[in-house]
Amino acid sequence: WGLEAVRERVFALAEGLRRGLSAIPGVIVRDLGETRCGIVSFTVARWAAPEVRGRLAGHAVNVSVSPAASTLLDMRARGLDAVVRASVHYYNSTEEVTRFCAEIEDLARGTAE
Repeated sequence: WGLEAVRERVFALAEGLRRGLSAIPGVIVRDLGETRCGIVSFTVARWAAPEVRGRLAGHAVNVSVSPAASTLLDMRARGLDAVVRASVHYYNSTEEVTRFCAEIEDLARGTAE
């Protein structure tokens, strides 16, 4: 593949994930900066980040939580306690990104099991 191709693939998948998440009512993508990587940070209204992680784990979807303590000044300035972090990799598919967004949409709507 080569490093440049991997970078382009990861950035494209991550931007697709950001677009998909941004289209879901109650979901806010929290990424900043001009050049964004394969890590997508977001919050879901009415759900604490650890609850989102737990619900997704029940559907075989892995994410991490970044608490305020990990970026204290930034999170405090933005009024955030924690964010959910999803990471895409070059081997992920667009179908997996679509499935991820569907899981988050179910959660945001309150229809997740």
